[in-house]
Amino acid sequence: DTVANWGREGGYFKTDEDAKTFHHELTHILLYQHACFNSPVWFNVGLEAKPQCSACFINSVQDTMQSILELAKTEGMLFKYGSGTGSNLSILRSSRERLAGGGTASGPVSFMKGFDAFAGVIKSGGKTRRAAKMVMLDVDHPDVLEFIRCKEVEERKAWALIDAGFDGGFNVVGGAYDSVNYQNANHSVRVSDEFMRAVESDGEWVTRARTDGRPMGSYKAREVMRAMADSAWVCGDPGVQYDTTINEWHTCSATARINASNPCSEYMFLDDTACNLASLNLLRFYDADTGFDVQSFRHTCEIVISAQEILVGFAGYPTERIDRNSHDYRPLGIGYANLGALLMARGLPYDSDSGRDYAAATCCSSTTGAT
Repeated sequence: DTVANWGREGGYFKTDEDAKTFHHELTHILLYQHACFNSPVWFNVGLEAKPQCSACFINSVQDTMQSILELAKTEGMLFKYGSGTGSNLSILRSSRERLAGGGTASGPVSFMKGFDAFAGVIKSGGKTRRAAKMVMLDVDHPDVLEFIRCKEVEERKAWALIDAGFDGGFNVVGGAYDSVNYQNANHSVRVSDEFMRAVESDGEWVTRARTDGRPMGSYKAREVMRAMADSAWVCGDPGVQYDTTINEWHTCSATARINASNPCSEYMFLDDTACNLASLNLLRFYDADTGFDVQSFRHTCEIVISAQEILVGFAGYPTERIDRNSHDYRPLGIGYANLGALLMARGLPYDSDSGRDYAAATCCSSTTGAT
């Protein structure tokens, strides 16, 4: 109801009959689970005057205390209304660099403890799930090894607490994992082609100060990569993001570089942006006797992507810059669910050329229909 009314208000329909048709078709699509919006739409639309509608946010930060605390506030509000957020903290000076007023900086890994604590206590959407959060650090940051190992160290602490009799379950108040840091975020190291070539050649890797770019440390590149692998083996983090490739594939390369992603890393874009997501349930378009209904699938894509476009224009955003970028770039993501089940129903092996061809054809039919 709300999306259709926004569409009328925004002039998306040529006639009132078009608006009624859109309303009925979107209702049918959602009621019979042919498609699903991202969770903030379900949490907020129809309840808030300017609801938070996008699931995926990327937030910037500057090397000032005011900006660091503002990021904590922004993340908290995003979690409250059911969204996830990612930030690259590489702009923050390292724990080995001096502050302008004297003393040594805390460093990004230290501030991550505070961000993690907020994420842990704010239930995402206040309803069904915990916060979704991603933290990234560039591989040339002086604190990169501390960043790589920080979650592994906390994991080993949790093991010790479990051995001492503490509850090992997640989301248990006073349990082992509730008592250690960095449990509410994914961590990823941003690596460059230069670093990967140094790994290949067993070369040296130099980290550089954030304030003036001077060399701060020299390591064997393979040792840094090994540290990533060892920590990931222990606790699943950090992941790796290929910064050079990501920016070479930039869809808006004449604007600014891509520094970060959302928590699941399917959204790579500019700082201070948001993406509205939705997915199509492929099994709803398949019948064992008649096959895959391409025409209905394409039309559903048209309806859903139109609804997402309406959502972007009428949603609320936590900062003025995200609001402006959302209206300027209008990032939308439409994907699908149950691909594996569809291939199984078709009798196609998942890891096969025929399976991959079928998936590619499905993706092409969706984008062709949407455009």
